[in-house]
This record gives sequence, C-alpha cells and structure tokens, in this order.
Amino acid sequence: MKTRFSSLVKLKKNKMQESEQVLSKANITLNNARVELENSYASLNDIEEPKVGTISSLLATRTLLSSQRSLINKNKEWINFAQTQLLQAKEQLKKDMIEYEKFNYLEVEEIKKVIKKQKEQEAKDLDEVALMTYAQKG
Repeated sequence: MKTRFSSLVKLKKNKMQESEQVLSKANITLNNARVELENSYASLNDIEEPKVGTISSLLATRTLLSSQRSLINKNKEWINFAQTQLLQAKEQLKKDMIEYEKFNYLEVEEIKKVIKKQKEQEAKDLDEVALMTYAQKG
C-alpha cells in the first residue's frame, strides 16, 4: 500500500544500503592495510645484516632497513586512517538506519490508520445494509 511516506522510505533505504556498502569497503581497506603491515614486518625480518664484507654492502643493507621501517610507518598510518574511515562509516550507517526506521515506522502507522478507516467504513456499510434489509422485512 502506498502512503505519503513510501517514497521517503525507499529513499532512506537506498541511503542505508549505500552506507552499508561504504562500511563494507572500509572494512576491506582496513584488512588490506593490516595485511600490508604484516607483510612489511615479515620483509623487515627477512633482511639479513652482513657479518662480513665491504662497507658498501653494509650501507646498502642499512638503507634497505631504513626504507623498510619507513614503509612500516606508512602502513601504520594507513591503518589509523582506515580505522578512522571505518568509524565514520559505522556512525553514518547508524544515522541512516535510524532515519530509515523512523520513516518506516511512520509509514506502518499510516497504513494502520488507513486500514482502520477502511474497516470502520466497511462496518458502517454493513450496518446500513443490515438496517435497509431489516426495514424491508418489517
């Protein structure tokens, strides 16, 4: 049954579904960031320091360690950013769900009112028919 709230309910439902998709993407991004951080730590552990050799190989290893630590810091920042985005997406979804539920409730109440009016009108019509048939018999 269509009410004055039907289009709003549909709009709010679409908005809520979009927010769910954004939340899902934010979860995926956060998981990717965590995987990258784990990979960065694994790569750092895989770097072997030279025990013997030239100073250039020692400097090369030092530079490699430095860049890997830099990558780890970058991935930590990415995780922090992804967590922030996830929290914002959760809050937006919560707001959208509340809005949807509010208008859905109003639509249900409107439908109940219409059904009640229809039942009352049907009862009046039946009473009127009953009175007319009673009057014809008498």
